Amino acid sequence: MKQLKKIPQFKTEDEEREFWATHDSTDYIDWSKAEKTVFPNLKPSTEVISLRLPAFLLYDLKSIANQKDVPYQSLMKVYLSEKVKEERQSAIAK
Repeated sequence: MKQLKKIPQFKTEDEEREFWATHDSTDYIDWSKAEKTVFPNLKPSTEVISLRLPAFLLYDLKSIANQKDVPYQSLMKVYLSEKVKEERQSAIAK
């Protein structure tokens, strides 16, 4: 079994970042013993965008969202997510 090196103590995050950018972690960590971690309450980061839609499309989205009793922007995210997933799956199938 490979002898692992000791991870040095770092004074700053920048120093640690520089170290890991220039060293192979497999010399310091036995990744075969790593365990999968789940962060159930971690929310994905979001990014604000500006999106121009035809007025009729926005009206229809708002009407559907109102019928479903959900915010229209949430409904748009669901629809976009479903379509992107569908497109990815069809691309993989080709």
